[in-house]
Amino acid sequence: MRAAALYSAAGSLLLTALTAAPAEAGRAGPGAAEARGTAVAAERAAAAGIEFGGCPKAEELPEAVRCGTVTVPLDYAHPGGEQLRLTVSRVRATHRDPHNSKRKVPGQGALLYNPGGPGASGLYFPLVGMVPEWKRIAAAYDLVGYAPRGVAPSAPLSCQDPGDFFKGPRAAPTRPSDAYKKERAAEAEAYARGCAERAGRALRHYHSLNNARDLDVVRAALGERRLTFMGASYGTYLGALYAELFPSRVRRMVFDSVVNPDPGQVWYRNNLDQSEAFEDRWTDFKEWMAEHDAAYGLGDTAREVQNSYEEASTRLAARPAGGTVGPAQLQGAFLRAGYYDDYWPHRAEALSAYLQGDPQPLVDQAGTRTEEGAVGAENSSAVYTAVECNDASWPTDFEVWDRDNTRLARRAPFETWDNVWTNLPCAYWQAPRQRPLDVRTAPGELPPTLVLAAERDAATPYDGALELRRRLSGSVLVTERDAGTHGIAGGANACVNGHLEAYLLNGRLPARDGSCAPRPEPEPREPATPAS
Repeated sequence: MRAAALYSAAGSLLLTALTAAPAEAGRAGPGAAEARGTAVAAERAAAAGIEFGGCPKAEELPEAVRCGTVTVPLDYAHPGGEQLRLTVSRVRATHRDPHNSKRKVPGQGALLYNPGGPGASGLYFPLVGMVPEWKRIAAAYDLVGYAPRGVAPSAPLSCQDPGDFFKGPRAAPTRPSDAYKKERAAEAEAYARGCAERAGRALRHYHSLNNARDLDVVRAALGERRLTFMGASYGTYLGALYAELFPSRVRRMVFDSVVNPDPGQVWYRNNLDQSEAFEDRWTDFKEWMAEHDAAYGLGDTAREVQNSYEEASTRLAARPAGGTVGPAQLQGAFLRAGYYDDYWPHRAEALSAYLQGDPQPLVDQAGTRTEEGAVGAENSSAVYTAVECNDASWPTDFEVWDRDNTRLARRAPFETWDNVWTNLPCAYWQAPRQRPLDVRTAPGELPPTLVLAAERDAATPYDGALELRRRLSGSVLVTERDAGTHGIAGGANACVNGHLEAYLLNGRLPARDGSCAPRPEPEPREPATPAS
């Protein structure tokens, strides 16, 4: 369910953290050993705390952000065995009201954030406190991010040589031939084998249940009796698992752009739904370009814009732009615009310029990344693949993938096959699979939680928000209507941000599910004024 990456308590609290075991520890049967291991790891972490200092230089974070590490077991069933060190970042609450400098704002502890992926790092998150939309929250909360297990610098996982990760330029057929499918299936099998060879027996321990357990250990290390958490995209699934495993540990939770937590959807069917939703979002983008034909000259109907896109793809297949941008790189660049409509003007400009004979904007936006970028991208891909493949059962017969996606691609060609190639290593996975939890909380079991979703979000289709809303008793859903940006909290919509602040700062939710008008669509950028 790949998504692009996005924007102290002491005394009695510490004593409680040391003496009260997580709710999961009371469960018997499968997972009982892991539950006991989580309690042991959390107790150790609470006693050790986190020694914050400078951040790893590779992260290029400013001095204001302080970093430390938290030790977690590789295998929670054996908490005394091999350990991993997770890197955590923090900026302390300012305690200053941004609208009244004389007013001191009381602290509310730590707000811990996960940006999704799986495979994305949240170490940058504390920087959002500098953004106007986050200043009131940053006044009350220590903003805390972390790199989940496997994500650099937290014991980074790898499945192949980063130098081999970017295979450019590539084709992107919407009706792939049998020979092409066979080639990509062989690549997927080799990638899965590389994950197993490089990680060894540790590979089986990179999954969402362990990520949720890690979250509880980080909570304890921060000295927080209860967790205030915000998750975006995959972070919502992580949060949902935490709510199921540790409901009494939850203080407040925000779920932003929701992965469908239905066990039957995780992850194969969620990806089918995602491919279908991206077709609708691609149509939104084409219609926007058509509305602004005067600016871009790509056609005044969605069909004409599609023709322009296909013309570019055909040209790139014959002669890659800058030697690096082929049809697959074009598709990848426009797929990212399906996540965030802020990209729309830039992508439209690049497509228009390319068709008019200037390939440079497209090369800049879609070309091969630097060597350093390849290392990070390969690491992110390895964690993404390991977590999703380990989390649940996947079809192991390519004929099932071929049947389901051939059928889907007839009505949703834009993303379908690219999504197959991204996830196909799971068909050949060599590690044992987890059984997804059936997330459900009874009335009073979990504090009220806030669910945020854009109605036309393609990366996490809206049905996921409705499903989570049904499963978490006392949760309230706020919808950004007729909008499709992925990750809406703390963004451009003042209505959404008002609900976010009311909940995080005052614990206040709407009496019932609510909605916000959409943010304005982007406008074409004004041409640059020539220098005099």
